[in-house]
Amino acid sequence: MIHMKNIHNLFTIFLLLATGELFAQDFAKVDATVKGWPDFVDTDKFAAKVNADFKREDEKARAIFTWIATHIKYDLAAYGVNERPVAYSFKTQAEKEAKEKKYKEDMATKTLKSKKGVCQGYATLFYIVAEKAGLEPVIITGTSKSHPAHIGAAPGASDHAWNAVKIGGEWKLLDATWGAGTVTGEKPQFGFRFNDKYFFTDPEVFFLNHFPDDKKWLLTTKTEKDFAELPLYYGNYLMGGYEFVTPDGGTFTNKPSAYIPFKIKNLQPGDKVHYAFSKEKVFKDAKPVTTGNIAEFDVQLDRNSNGVLTIYINQKSVAAYRIR
Repeated sequence: MIHMKNIHNLFTIFLLLATGELFAQDFAKVDATVKGWPDFVDTDKFAAKVNADFKREDEKARAIFTWIATHIKYDLAAYGVNERPVAYSFKTQAEKEAKEKKYKEDMATKTLKSKKGVCQGYATLFYIVAEKAGLEPVIITGTSKSHPAHIGAAPGASDHAWNAVKIGGEWKLLDATWGAGTVTGEKPQFGFRFNDKYFFTDPEVFFLNHFPDDKKWLLTTKTEKDFAELPLYYGNYLMGGYEFVTPDGGTFTNKPSAYIPFKIKNLQPGDKVHYAFSKEKVFKDAKPVTTGNIAEFDVQLDRNSNGVLTIYINQKSVAAYRIR
């Protein structure tokens, strides 16, 4: 006999599963809707369009993220340019807050009109539009792990900015800058490449590349030491849905006959895995052996291995390690 309580529980589980599926489907619909939006030069009109087309908090956040990530180009010319710290003269807290708000509004408008910016511009534009659309956003500053030189380095001087937004009473993390594209080439150039894996990212995954100045925005129990010891995970790692089970550390000491064992989850049939050492600059075939959903291979070290070891899947860099 099936009790009514069990029927209620089953219905609740079904409803939760169905709702989750609808949310996933709706994001595709949100992205399709946003694709037809015009260019905006005014944050009020941007927010008004968000509110006109969407009612749910998560849909609004997604729409703002998607539009910014597909329209704002990373400003390489402005990267690394030292700006004077912003200073305000004020007599009251209200006056201070008003001046800070104006500064953010001006930065958001400048980013919107020029269609380019660095991380602070992306994060501020999201903040201003999200707030005007009725959401509760914050701007988070901190340290990024975005270059092999960062492997083994503890969080230091703040070099990046991203956002959190409260959805249904729960804080969600996102990075519109890294969702927009990548910088590649010997003569660095930015290319649009939408990566929604940096939208509402699991805090444990977001932590792989982000360490906030205020640790409450970690939304996880990870530490500075954990962050320093991580390998460098590229955007392709998140886009591919891979999980490197081993190794979990990013730095290795080269010894005679030493090797590094790799175990990767979610490698797809037909995926090609290669690796290369920075000194040799030669792609080597990893030839993984797959058991279930785990692919395994070893990387042999020798006298030319010191430097950076990069793992490639389908000729795209996914992770890097330091060999010393």
